[in-house]
Amino acid sequence: MDGQRSLGLWEAVAIGIGGMVGGGIFAVLGLAVELAGGGTPLAFALAGVVALLTSYSYVRLSTTFPSQGGTVYFLVKAFGPGLLSGGLNILLWLSYVVMLSLYASAFGSYGSSFFDGGTQVLVKHVLITGSVLVITLLNLMAAGVIGRAEDWIVALKLTILLVFVAVGLTGIEAQRLAVSTWSPAIQLISGGMIIFVAYEGFELIANTAADVRDPERTLPRAFYISVASVLVLYVAISLVTVGNLSLGQVADAKDYALAEAARPFLGQAGFILITVAALLSTASAINATLYGSGRLSYVIAREGQLPKGLERKVWDRPLEGLLITSGLTLVAANLLDLASISTAGSAGFLIIFGAVNLANVRLSRKTRSRRWISMVALVGCAAALVAILVEMGGRSPLKLLVLGGLVTASFAGELLYRRFRDRTYEG
Repeated sequence: MDGQRSLGLWEAVAIGIGGMVGGGIFAVLGLAVELAGGGTPLAFALAGVVALLTSYSYVRLSTTFPSQGGTVYFLVKAFGPGLLSGGLNILLWLSYVVMLSLYASAFGSYGSSFFDGGTQVLVKHVLITGSVLVITLLNLMAAGVIGRAEDWIVALKLTILLVFVAVGLTGIEAQRLAVSTWSPAIQLISGGMIIFVAYEGFELIANTAADVRDPERTLPRAFYISVASVLVLYVAISLVTVGNLSLGQVADAKDYALAEAARPFLGQAGFILITVAALLSTASAINATLYGSGRLSYVIAREGQLPKGLERKVWDRPLEGLLITSGLTLVAANLLDLASISTAGSAGFLIIFGAVNLANVRLSRKTRSRRWISMVALVGCAAALVAILVEMGGRSPLKLLVLGGLVTASFAGELLYRRFRDRTYEG
């Protein structure tokens, strides 16, 4: 059996790190600093701890139920093919749409950073729309074009970020990280959780479980190494950013703060270098997420939780799901601001990850798990979600409407589909 498995430890780790260090850190760093102030490194660490705890549930579920369906399969396995799992799986799909919107928005922000005034806004929306349309076209006509360059893009991106950290740490002004510069506790915590989307991606390792060699040994190490490594990287990046820029400078360049943070110690060349890395990273993240979420709709439909039409393949690919995902992304990325997108995306994934932790609690005998770890992770996800709701409810209630719409659309859509469904569950 293992002779047919193609992925070893470092390939699985690369999938996890590549999934997390996509466009998220480039997009949400400025937002995190705006909310958490000098405590941004702690905010990233708190979000990373929630991700690390949740990875335990993914480890146990992946080794017990290896499947390309990953999260979708785990939820159906734990809760059955009913409204709960169906609504959660549609929420997962829509959360990926939100992630695509975040990546496209970041692509537009970094690309337009070379322009000024009203032109910058126009260029941003042109780049947002163009990035989604071009990459959708590539998926329709030549799905592997960006995919074949993915390993090189990930390596280049990580190299640039490591150089940024290594050089930037030498110029940190300690007073900018003093406790007096931190935001109040609830705002700091919510700042960490609103940028939780930067850790989304480690769950992609679960989709490879059937292809991993020696999964009982490899999967736990892959999950923990990838999440812990990214946690350290994000804390270091935030240390460099807050330690080299004033909070006012971060606010002025919120949508492309990471590039601006390179300017004090690498000059204009550093700004350009980080911008190029951001454009490559967000483009590859759009491609990978668009490719995966189009197939996610296919998997959910196969489980009997979306219309059967989404199972239909053209050119051996589920193109209907791809086109619907692209269309929704274009609307969200052009109409919503970065904070609304990040809030909805982080909250969506916190709900999903909380459900996965609960799934592992329910299946703990089969997965041979320590229930208390998944319970702690579940409480962490719930507390993080509450922090987001409290903070956003006080600061910007309209942003909560985006999240409410996301959840309502997921469960209302599943309820309506079940009422008028053209099939029964066949799993």
